[in-house]
Amino acid sequence: MDKKSIVVIVICIALMFVWQGVLVPKYFSEERPIPVANTNAATAASGDTQTVTTATGDTTTVVPATAARSILSTNAVEELLVVTNENARYIFTSRGGGIKEIELVKFPETIARRRKEQANIHQVATLNANADLPVLTILGGAGLIGDGEFQLTQTATGVRAEKQLSDGLRLVKEFEPSTNYLLRATVRWENTASNSITLPMQEWVIGTGTPMGDNDDGNNVGLIWYDGRKSHETLTSYFDNRTLGCFPGTPRSEFHAGNSNVVWAVAHNQFFGALAMPETPALAINARVLTMPRPKEGRFSDPDKPLRKGVETSLSYPPLTLTAGATNEQSVTMFIGPKEYRTLAAIANEYHNDADKVMGFGFFGFFSKALLLIMNWFHLALGIPYGWAIIVLTLSLKVVFWPLTGASTRSAHKMASHAPQLKALKEKYKDDPAKFSQKQMQYFREHKINPVAGCLPMLVQLPVFFGLFVMLRTAIELRGAAFLWVADLSQTDTLFVIPGITFLPFISTHEGLPINPLPLLYIASAIWQTHLTPVSPGMDPAQQKMMRWMPLMFLLFLYNYSSGLALYMTVNNLLTILQTWLLRRHYPVVTAVAAAPTTASVLTPASKKKK
Repeated sequence: MDKKSIVVIVICIALMFVWQGVLVPKYFSEERPIPVANTNAATAASGDTQTVTTATGDTTTVVPATAARSILSTNAVEELLVVTNENARYIFTSRGGGIKEIELVKFPETIARRRKEQANIHQVATLNANADLPVLTILGGAGLIGDGEFQLTQTATGVRAEKQLSDGLRLVKEFEPSTNYLLRATVRWENTASNSITLPMQEWVIGTGTPMGDNDDGNNVGLIWYDGRKSHETLTSYFDNRTLGCFPGTPRSEFHAGNSNVVWAVAHNQFFGALAMPETPALAINARVLTMPRPKEGRFSDPDKPLRKGVETSLSYPPLTLTAGATNEQSVTMFIGPKEYRTLAAIANEYHNDADKVMGFGFFGFFSKALLLIMNWFHLALGIPYGWAIIVLTLSLKVVFWPLTGASTRSAHKMASHAPQLKALKEKYKDDPAKFSQKQMQYFREHKINPVAGCLPMLVQLPVFFGLFVMLRTAIELRGAAFLWVADLSQTDTLFVIPGITFLPFISTHEGLPINPLPLLYIASAIWQTHLTPVSPGMDPAQQKMMRWMPLMFLLFLYNYSSGLALYMTVNNLLTILQTWLLRRHYPVVTAVAAAPTTASVLTPASKKKK
């Protein structure tokens, strides 16, 4: 790896952090004003209805920007009903008349990081855990759901939740769990009174994304919504609102977006999500950040660490007037399960709504999807574990990019072979940098050297690298996939922890210093690779030494990343070292050029100034 390659990688990693930490939260998670049903209306406080005078002098009623937050009564005994199918256990509650929790019976809550530790197989992955409100709670004040106590009834296909209000309004919700983690729900308003009833703006809670297990940092908790053209993702970093992604800022508590175009929305964490696909697009999407209770065990049980966050997500619907005896029914199809691409792609094909964007692959999603499908194909077709599938995928990518990498290596060798001449040129024009640049470019033209030829192949490969980086971070297929000493390819490959060493930034945990072999192997292979790669001409010894040991800097950022990513990067480095060794045998550094430096026109002695 030459200097330019390392510089490109450093710049790209820095851009990646700036993109995720600054640009995405600031510019791509744009908070938009919620449209109101009345075009003359202005924004009002939550839950309040105001009368204002417009610029034309007309008096109009303002519709609340968001629905009033309902307070569920805890006076009555909570009634629970449980419905189980082959994939999930749905726990319905009378408080709010929704789904309190969803237990995914095929997925454990946590995966042990170390082989000697046993995963708690008695705890399964639970969605909406520790949430304030059940899934499909209707917000809008006491006028919509009263005290929030519903009557639950088990039906032949699911559960019905009913609420009769004193003004004659009746709310009926029906839930029908189905296959493939799907659940169909209907919300029906019935006016049993003899007069018309106006319903205020409503919010339908679709779920709360929370960290999964005691060691999940919650950085991938958030929401994604789709406007019919593209998806928009908001993570907890949006609510942290840190300056430059690092320094404390003014935290945000809410997020609002949409303009009658919310086709679907999902509340999610790293591997699971609750996706709501309403029959008609919702008016807007809202999110509120919640503080999660501190776990009793794990990384975040340390009282010095900040509490983790959850994100409650809801859909807004406009006010509605029901005449006497009228009813209004709306339906929503929900997917509450793992973010598994093949399942989501099948749902996207069935509903024609790009539901596979729930994966959150982002800008390089094309490459992420392709690489995920290829990795799964290797796993199924060859019958090999996912660890070996990653190795075969890495080998395949190396073969595909062999010509580009070879061109980069040959360019580095060619530049190295001209190092003496370029050094002499630099020495000759050391007092005139502009002249040196001019002569250097002239030298390059005379010897047909392209100074950026070593960088271009790296740039071409970067989209694939970023796509692979995101794919390995989000692929649920790697959750619990073991390989050699690695217990879970979606987590670090910690063998043991040295207690007491808790002060190393980015590396230590509150338990001590974890020993993760794969990141260490990656750094060792990267240093080996930099020592094999010819240095760029004109680089002084201090720079050479710095560039050769620069991979140590990556240790801070990659030490606690998933072992699947570390495995890919280590194997890729070893293959690059092999390729460099092979190319050096066929294209050795040419030293003959150094023997005749004076043949280059640009190296002729500089003419002396005439007196």
